[in-house]
Amino acid sequence: MQHLAPIALFVYNRPKHTERTLKFLQQNELAAESRLFIFSDGPKTPADQEKVQELRDYLKTVDGFRSVEIIERKENLGLANSIIAGVSRLVKDYGQIIVFEDDLISSPHTLTYFNEALNVYRKEEKVMHIGAYMYPLKDKQLPESFFYRAATSWGWATWERAWQHFEPNIDVLLKQFDAPKRNAFSIEKTMNFWKQMQDFKKGRNNSWAIRWYASIFLKGGLTLNPAQSLVNNIGHDGSGIHSGINDIYNVVINPKPVKTFPTEIKENPEAYEAIKHFLSNRKGSLWQRIKRLIKEKLG
Repeated sequence: MQHLAPIALFVYNRPKHTERTLKFLQQNELAAESRLFIFSDGPKTPADQEKVQELRDYLKTVDGFRSVEIIERKENLGLANSIIAGVSRLVKDYGQIIVFEDDLISSPHTLTYFNEALNVYRKEEKVMHIGAYMYPLKDKQLPESFFYRAATSWGWATWERAWQHFEPNIDVLLKQFDAPKRNAFSIEKTMNFWKQMQDFKKGRNNSWAIRWYASIFLKGGLTLNPAQSLVNNIGHDGSGIHSGINDIYNVVINPKPVKTFPTEIKENPEAYEAIKHFLSNRKGSLWQRIKRLIKEKLG
């Protein structure tokens, strides 16, 4: 294996979530050989100051990696700007990166999966993103890993050669979409990706991830994904920036390593259909939706 990719961990004001994320990362097979960079965003309001400081005090105790560098921002960049700046810095220095946020628990094999895939597809221009999360799919016949069009943001990796195509300007992105592209982009209207683009334009979200997926999609790029998730998001408890309280996307983490990667660089049609089926049915029946809404309101 070539030099391991640096890990970028983006944190803000959730000490308990961050501690769990790091605990699981430390248990990864390649943790002791990996460089960890922790980007700690500054407090947005005086009320956030205490939690931000509590988190930063904890970060000074973190070990178990080849090196740990903590980047403390004095000002509040916000999640999107923090990630864009941090990823841009590290891919320039190292040519590749593995990205985590503060609410992800991982398999002991997650870093191995990322680094092996980064090496396998290093020169494949069409492969632009490696994701570690996958929806709880019903299709048990899928290969261990496959290519798909959309980029997941819960644990991912990329190269400088791909990140150079990231387009942050929403207007530049929007004008490149016609009706067929909008349909394909939104997985035949089963996911609200296009609405996320429009909401960003209207200032209703500040998502870096939807702009990254759009950048990949418009370049005709592909993302590598495991059939069974190698991470799970623990931030759906109302504490996150863009996440409410729900368990739709909760998964059982794959306890085994991913040992095979696709040799044909094209989207897997069976995986696409399995994902589309999940997205079409993920919210359940009307009664299930009502119960979930009540739970969210009470939470």
